[in-house]
Amino acid sequence: MRKKEYFLIIAFHSTHDAMAFEETCHDRGAEGRLIPLPKEISAGCGLAWCAQPDAEESLTGILAQAGIIPQEKRVCLV
Repeated sequence: MRKKEYFLIIAFHSTHDAMAFEETCHDRGAEGRLIPLPKEISAGCGLAWCAQPDAEESLTGILAQAGIIPQEKRVCLV
């Protein structure tokens, strides 16, 4: 069984927003990946961006530059 760790989870309103954010992050070399939305968060389209908690500031900047408004940002055990 994999040990759970704390991660920053960013949930999106739509699959389009999630995919656009993934592409933008990859273009900018930002760490993280798309994952199925954890059961602790009941929001959005079912996809979420998962990254280390210390990446929140840089990812918030990428969200703003891309014009994507997340549905929720939360640090939780995944």
